[in-house]
Amino acid sequence: MLNIRFIFKMLGLMFIMETLFMVISLGVAFAYQGDDVAAFAWSSGILFVVGILFYMIGARANERSAGRREGMLVVALTWALLSLFGMLPFYLGGYTDSVADAYFETMSGFTTTGASVFPNVELLPEGILFWRSLLQWQGGMGMIVFTVALLPIFGEGASQMFDAESSGITHERFRPRITQVAKRLWGVYVFLTLLVVGLLWAGPMNLFDAINHGMTCLATGGFSTKAAGVAYWQSPYVEYVLSIFMCIGATNMTLVYFFMSGRFSKLLKDEEVRWFYAIIAIAVAVVTAWLYLKGIYTDLEEAFRNALFQVTTLISTTGYAASDYIPWGPFFWLIALILMVICGCAGSTCGGFKVGRFVILAKNLLNVFKKQTHPHAVIPVRFNGRVVSTDVVDRVLAFAFAYIVLIVAGCLVLMADDAGFEESIGAVVTCLGNVGPGLGTCGPVGNFAGFSDLSKWVLSFIMMTGRLEIFTVLTILLPGFWKQ
Repeated sequence: MLNIRFIFKMLGLMFIMETLFMVISLGVAFAYQGDDVAAFAWSSGILFVVGILFYMIGARANERSAGRREGMLVVALTWALLSLFGMLPFYLGGYTDSVADAYFETMSGFTTTGASVFPNVELLPEGILFWRSLLQWQGGMGMIVFTVALLPIFGEGASQMFDAESSGITHERFRPRITQVAKRLWGVYVFLTLLVVGLLWAGPMNLFDAINHGMTCLATGGFSTKAAGVAYWQSPYVEYVLSIFMCIGATNMTLVYFFMSGRFSKLLKDEEVRWFYAIIAIAVAVVTAWLYLKGIYTDLEEAFRNALFQVTTLISTTGYAASDYIPWGPFFWLIALILMVICGCAGSTCGGFKVGRFVILAKNLLNVFKKQTHPHAVIPVRFNGRVVSTDVVDRVLAFAFAYIVLIVAGCLVLMADDAGFEESIGAVVTCLGNVGPGLGTCGPVGNFAGFSDLSKWVLSFIMMTGRLEIFTVLTILLPGFWKQ
C-alpha cells in the first residue's frame, strides 16, 4: 500500500522550506517599501500553516518503507502544489486577476521555462521580481534536491525522490549517501551563482539586477528584470558573461563538481559534454555565417556575438532575449526548434530532450543501418566507451516517442483553442523543453499573455511534465500505478 503518511510528511517539509524562500522575498519587498509586502506576508503565512498541518499528519511516517511510487508522487505533488502556493503573491497582490496566469507564471518559474504572462515586468515591484528569479533558482537544481541536502531524510525515500526529480537517463552517485551528493551539488550551484553575480555587478548592472540575472542564468531560467530582457543593457560584456555561464548551467553538475575538485578528465572525456559543445560550435558557425552573409549584421563580431548568445540561450533552455530573431527568417527558426528540442546535458539545470539521449538515438540508428547488410552481427550501442544496455536504449526510444506524442497532442489542443499554427508549435516545444521563447507572437521574449486560460493550464502541465522528464508525471496518470 502507498505510504500516505510519508507523502504528507515530505510535502509538509517542502512547504516549510519554501516558506523560508518566500520570507526572503518578503524581506526584499520590505527593503524596497513596495506594495507587495502584504501579499508576501499573507502568502508565507498560509504556506507555513499548511506545511505544519501536512507535517503533523505524516509525523509518524516510516520513511524506510517508502519506495518508488511514494517518491514519484512526492515529486509530482511538490511541483504542482508549490506552484499553487507560489502563485499567491502574484494573485493576492493584484498583479494579475487570473488564477491561470498566476499559476502559469509560477510553474514557468519553478520549471525554469521563462515564459511569462506579464507584458511589462518593469511595472512589477522589486519583491515580485526577486520572487520570480528565486523560483527559477530553486527549480534549476530542484526543490527536492535542496531539501534532501539540508534535512536528515533517511531511508530509500530520499533516493527515490532524488531520482524522480533529477534529469537524465541514469543518475551517477559519487558519494554513498544521497544527502552527501545533494550537498555537494548545491555547494557548486551556490558558488557559481555568486561568481556570475559578481561578474555581472562588475559590468553595467546594478546589484539588484545582477543578483536576479545571476540566479536565472545559472538556473537556465531566463526571467529578467527588464521588459527588453538582456537587450536592455546593449552590452557585449553582459552577453559574453551570460553565454559562458548558460553553457555551464547546461553542463552536467556532477561533472562540473569533478572539474572544480581537480578531476578535469571526468568532464573533458565525457562524450555527452563533447557532443554538446560540438553542437554549439557548429550551430554558432552556421548562424554567424547566415547573419553576416544575409546582411542582418554587417560587423562580423556582432554577428558572432548574437549567434553565440542566441544559440546558447536556446540550447541551454535559458531563453534570454538579447535580439529579435523573428526577422532572421524561417532558416533560423528551424535551427531554433532543433536546439529547443535537443537542449543540454543530463544532470544539468536545463530541460529538453538532452544531448545524451540524442547521441544514443543517433548511434542506435547507425547500428540499424549496419544490420541491414550484416543482419546477424551483434553491434551494441556504446556511450562513454561502455556498452549501453538494451533496457536503456528501449527507455530512450520510449522517451522519444512520448516526447513527440506530447508535442503533437499539445499542438492539437492549442490549435483547437484558436491559437495560431506558429504560436502553437513554438509554445508546446518551448514549454516541453522548458526553454521560454516561442515563435510568432510569443517571440524571443516568451510572452504568453495572448493565450487563453485553457491553453495556459495545458502549457503549465506540459512544463511540469517536461521538467520531470515525462515518465514521472505520465506514470502517475496510468491506472496501473495505483494498483497494489
